[in-house]
Amino acid sequence: MEFGLFTCGYQRTNLKQAFADASSFGYDYIELWGGRPHGFAPDLMKGAADRVRNLSEQYGVPVRVYTPEHNAYPFNYMMGDRTQWEDSIRYLKTAIQASALLGAEAMLISIGHSGDLSPERREERLLRSLAPLSEEAQKQGVTLLLENLTPMESDGYTTLEDYSSLFDRQLPCVKAMCDVVVPFVQGRDPVEYLHVLGPKMVHLHLTDSNGADESHIMPGDGIMDLRTLLGDFRSAGYDGNVTIELVTGYMDDPTGAASLAIKRVKELL
Repeated sequence: MEFGLFTCGYQRTNLKQAFADASSFGYDYIELWGGRPHGFAPDLMKGAADRVRNLSEQYGVPVRVYTPEHNAYPFNYMMGDRTQWEDSIRYLKTAIQASALLGAEAMLISIGHSGDLSPERREERLLRSLAPLSEEAQKQGVTLLLENLTPMESDGYTTLEDYSSLFDRQLPCVKAMCDVVVPFVQGRDPVEYLHVLGPKMVHLHLTDSNGADESHIMPGDGIMDLRTLLGDFRSAGYDGNVTIELVTGYMDDPTGAASLAIKRVKELL
């Protein structure tokens, strides 16, 4: 397994610090958060990608995954009228192009809240969205990681059964992943994702959980048995990318959080 630093927690500081920390603490790669001031897709297309690539080269840490900010204001491809949907798809296509500019092998999108559409309309909207995005990803040579969310964050595809059914569609470049909080808060073992999805699952988001809501907690501060979980994923054959997904709860001291998180995770191994 190789471990990535998610830069979402660094949004109040200079992106250079995130790369410096990743290099210093022994992270293998960066998962770049796609919001301002660091990685907003339109900014990347206007020259900011050069700055990110320069940091990557300077510190010897690749950007393997790009995660554009979406599913909230002002973009959510699962909700809103035709104009809003077209704007969201146009933005995410730009983000795929930005991923390619960064040299990232993958871009991550999640399945947001649909505003309580019926299951049939929800599926139609999701598949209508994935079609042009997977086509653009194929054109740009980028893998599109599709993440499902907890029931507190989304109204669809939150269970493994519903989520896994999407990968029978054979959409080009679309791959599965697992954020371990999603199954855990539903009383499921995260390693089931690998058993069910097999080689379709190519990415992992690792964090701890309180078991009650969507909170992403410092490894070791929640109630998950992360030592067993990582061992089970290894035994089941997973040896891919693992992003330690600390988000906005650690913005006050992202350096301290990044240092402690990788230390604790490597001790578990």
